[in-house]
Amino acid sequence: MNTTDPFPLLSTVNSPADLRQLDEEQLPQFCDELRQFLIESVAVTGGHLGASLGTIELTVALHYVFNTPVDQLVWDVGHQTYGHKIITGRRDRMDTMRKRGGLAGFPNREESSYDTFGVGHSSTSVSAALGMALAAQQTNADKEPQDQQKTVAVIGDGALTAGLAYEALNHAGGVRADMIVVLNDNDMSISPNVGAMNKYLARILTGKFVSGAREGSKRVLSKVPTMLELARRTEEHVKGMVVPCTLFEELGFNYFGPVDGHDVGSLADVLANMRELKGPLFLHVVTKKGHGYKFAEEDPLAMHAMTPFDPATGKSLKSSKSNSPTYTQVFGQWLCDMAEKDHNVVGITPAMREGSGMVEFEQRFPDQYFDVGIAEQHAVTLAAGLACGGKKPVVAIYSTFLQRAYDQLVHDVAVQNLPVLFAIDRAGLVGPDGPTHAGSFDFSFMRCLPNMVIMAPADENETRQMLYTGYKLDGPSSVRYPRGSGPGEPVDETMQAIPIGEAVQLKHGKDVAILAFGTMLAPAKAVAEELGYSLVNMRFVKPLDTKLIDALAATHKLLITVEENAVAGGAGAGVAEYLSTTDSITSIKIIGLPDEFVEHGDRNELLAHCLLDEVGLRSQIDAVVSAEDALRKFG
Repeated sequence: MNTTDPFPLLSTVNSPADLRQLDEEQLPQFCDELRQFLIESVAVTGGHLGASLGTIELTVALHYVFNTPVDQLVWDVGHQTYGHKIITGRRDRMDTMRKRGGLAGFPNREESSYDTFGVGHSSTSVSAALGMALAAQQTNADKEPQDQQKTVAVIGDGALTAGLAYEALNHAGGVRADMIVVLNDNDMSISPNVGAMNKYLARILTGKFVSGAREGSKRVLSKVPTMLELARRTEEHVKGMVVPCTLFEELGFNYFGPVDGHDVGSLADVLANMRELKGPLFLHVVTKKGHGYKFAEEDPLAMHAMTPFDPATGKSLKSSKSNSPTYTQVFGQWLCDMAEKDHNVVGITPAMREGSGMVEFEQRFPDQYFDVGIAEQHAVTLAAGLACGGKKPVVAIYSTFLQRAYDQLVHDVAVQNLPVLFAIDRAGLVGPDGPTHAGSFDFSFMRCLPNMVIMAPADENETRQMLYTGYKLDGPSSVRYPRGSGPGEPVDETMQAIPIGEAVQLKHGKDVAILAFGTMLAPAKAVAEELGYSLVNMRFVKPLDTKLIDALAATHKLLITVEENAVAGGAGAGVAEYLSTTDSITSIKIIGLPDEFVEHGDRNELLAHCLLDEVGLRSQIDAVVSAEDALRKFG
């Protein structure tokens, strides 16, 4: 072994099979090396740090005990899987993490056979693992016991706040599926956990580590002396090992734990014992987010998702300061300003307080703030109920997460024409988090809904004024904006409602008119000024400014719509649909996101890939104009 190698054990492991060649006594050292490598790696690339540090021992124990990838290991969300990627043969590519053409920030089936299920959204692991377990039942019947496939889902306590997880747990217990669910309980998802389930788990842990096990659990823990001793210290020690009336047992699972998630040897022993058991099994593992790196332990929220940083200090190497506020900050300030004026304003978030810019609002207006946990469907229907009660609910939600609450958006809000305002963050291409987090479809899935007003601000000030416009409406509305900062337009503290459906023509040109929606105004403006074309800031996706569209169609040969949304069913499609109802013979070209799931990378790189930056937009428009001219000349 090379004594100069800072990672002597880690360097020998290029697959879980290599890991399983280590002696169990070597696992603590391996975990230390893996943790240090991970810190140094993320310090260079940025990425999700705290969650992955907290699951180092659990990750090692799972791959050490189970015959992955034959045994199916399903991670929830995927923030915590960097250690998993390193163990499963991707150590040498960690410097490409979340870069275009590099490793994805989440498990990805196309990337590795060890990534059994693609994730990014919360609370899917138990459902997916149950499906795999049921599929394996038939093939397992023809195999020897030691060769039978095992299925394990790893889910965090934050993800356990979602209804989807309970639907899957209920089903798995009912069909007596042969699977293991591991609860990674760190009392911290992204924002602090909320709700009765979090309080319930806290009660279980009141006595530090409580065993709470039936006879099957007693047999498993009996082979791990330290864990058995912890179990004996419970309040029920006089009566022996007794069964707590846990929710998981009521759902049909055999419950084990809680166990120390940072004792890799004990974890491996417990998992090895559980691997021999049948039926639905539930292991409660207690971990600490950011474990082993003091800066992440002290501030796990700040070190959840990192830009490149100095590992010696934990400080970011990139300044987060900007001369202009982010769109998220504009929203957060507007919400506070509105709450000062109207006590009926309430803010709702599905577990994204920080990401949606609601920290100050919660602090200043706690009675008007509702964090519902990772429960997007509930967030929307809760807003509908609050609206029925005379409140003015504002749902702050990422575009990609609103997809999870579509039925509630339709059935509970739009059908009843309730005054719910959706502040849709992270619209369009989000960059390193990739397609699971990109807000590519909200124009499309919202535009088809009756009663819905859809606004697309082009800058910071428009965002504030449109939020106020939506607040003033007596029906559902949305304002969608991207991640990060805008073009730097000064924000007017005075709030004034914008006339519904009114666009603004910014430049008068000839032959060609560019109709820009939201974020695409800036590159479209540069192209229009260079080529002498007309330019319109459309502002509204629904309702459209049909009078202006009629006027443009009567005076221009070609209309070009530009949006940071899927072309299918998007804003441009709305313009084309309207023109089809008129006598206009003007040609129209729709430019937007390509018909693909755009992979992860720097946002500017992705815009260039989609030909939606200034250079790409110019090339697309030149091609369209040339084709139109040729058609007219030879047609």
